[in-house]
Amino acid sequence: METIDWIVLAGTLLFIVVYGVWKTKGRNNVEDYVGGGRDSKWWTIGLSVMATQASAITFLSTPGQAFHDGMGFVQFYFGLPLAMIIICLVFVPIYHRLKVYTAYEFLEDRFDLKTRSLAAILFLIQRGLAAGITIFAPSIILSAVLGWDLRTLNVIIGVLVIAYTVSGGTKAVSVTQKQQMFIIMTGMFIAFFFILGYLPADVTFSKALKIAGASEKLNILDFSFDTKSRYTFWSGITGGLFLALAYFGTDQSQVQRYLSGKSVRESQLGLIFNGMLKIPMQFFILLVGVMVFVFYQYNPAPLNFNPSATKIVMESEYAEDYKLLQDEQIELEVEKKMAQNKFSAALELKEYIAIDEAKQQIITINKRDSTNRVAAKALISQADKNTETNDKDYVFIHFILNNLPKGLIGLLLAVILSAAMSSTASELNALGTITALDLYKRNKKEEASEKHYVQASKFFTLVWGIIAILIANVANLFDNLIQLVNIIGSIFYGNVLGIFLLAFFIKYVKGNSVFMAAIITQIIVFIGFYFDWMSYLWLNAFGCALVMLIAILLEGFDRMLKTSNIDS
Repeated sequence: METIDWIVLAGTLLFIVVYGVWKTKGRNNVEDYVGGGRDSKWWTIGLSVMATQASAITFLSTPGQAFHDGMGFVQFYFGLPLAMIIICLVFVPIYHRLKVYTAYEFLEDRFDLKTRSLAAILFLIQRGLAAGITIFAPSIILSAVLGWDLRTLNVIIGVLVIAYTVSGGTKAVSVTQKQQMFIIMTGMFIAFFFILGYLPADVTFSKALKIAGASEKLNILDFSFDTKSRYTFWSGITGGLFLALAYFGTDQSQVQRYLSGKSVRESQLGLIFNGMLKIPMQFFILLVGVMVFVFYQYNPAPLNFNPSATKIVMESEYAEDYKLLQDEQIELEVEKKMAQNKFSAALELKEYIAIDEAKQQIITINKRDSTNRVAAKALISQADKNTETNDKDYVFIHFILNNLPKGLIGLLLAVILSAAMSSTASELNALGTITALDLYKRNKKEEASEKHYVQASKFFTLVWGIIAILIANVANLFDNLIQLVNIIGSIFYGNVLGIFLLAFFIKYVKGNSVFMAAIITQIIVFIGFYFDWMSYLWLNAFGCALVMLIAILLEGFDRMLKTSNIDS
């Protein structure tokens, strides 16, 4: 990195922190600090909701996901627009009518304190883990490619977020996320157009898409009914729907964003805005990854994009074996480029037999490329079994650091860190609020002032910030970071969503039945995940249906016992 990159990076991050602190100073009551003054406009809510969901993991992992597996991951979001409509019609009016600060206040009103506390604790567990991962994700990748100290990066990101989140609460999170989303999308569009500019002169965007299609990177829809397959149309509109309902409807990090709305209408418009733009945004980010794939059809790419993994294997007894793979990869890249040129020329001449032949050649080369990469991962694992071999999360950052001009590298790194800050800020804000209001305040016997609870919220936000940094320092990569966050959410979200749906629609079910059903369900979901009964997306629907069924059965059994006791 050059001096200009450091200036752009540091200037962008400091501006966000200083702006957040300055814009929200002097918020000393619960309404202002936790509720954000309840004066947010719909566009602020919409951008804040999007920024909360779009963490650094989104901008690091998603392009790498598309590079390796194509556009199919977009199916994960197919249930989101329908979820936004349901939340607007059911969740938002109830929350606003009750004037709650947290989603879980409603559960006590409908059931009892222990059910409210259980749901809050389930949220704290999964969101606390996720907060650590959203810090850890950019830290481990930046440390690997830039040589920065991992723990130092975790602390820097954590401290920057804690500074304005503790100071300004919900409003600080909302106002800074508008700037962060602007920086993020500006950086991604710039990267996209630079990628297109780096392609050969005769490769237009249209031709680039055909090249990607020849390598099966544009297979967007999968209508198979295989529940073990992670991303299908059906898992997206069912499992994805339940995940989105749980996340946006019951996760305080999102609920707190739209509870700050000036009115029910503003909150609803903000969510609809998010529902309309989320799939196109994710589609675009995946498309960036596909264009990076096309770029590397004409340019050298490492066997493994994680530089620290390459360094480890090259310093081991397997170095010679790895060099042989690298030499083979160099020859393969020459063949790959020739095959792409042949395919491109056939497209120009519209010779369909030649197009099909070139396409088959490309598929064969891609299989050999995949075999080489698998062999490289095996050698890395043999050199050090603790080294992360999955390099999906390193693809995009490798392109940024090795191909973008000075200044833009700093901007794209600012994009990644801004995304980490925006998502982590929402999580810490929600964690502090839930701990202060749902656990501390609700179980505190003595009366206390508004200022006391604001100070308590700030204290718990600080504590959760420190916990998130500690989690980041002990976390390990797991397959793909964006999947890890969604897996953690899916283990808990279905259960919590089922509790809320029981509260909304099954009026005769009481608190004791729901409480026991939630505990039983969570145990079963843990077992199901451990033994891999189904793809993690299906756990959302499974957990939701299971807790509702068990609660209804327990309530029926309880009523039957009471009736038999009366008769006797």
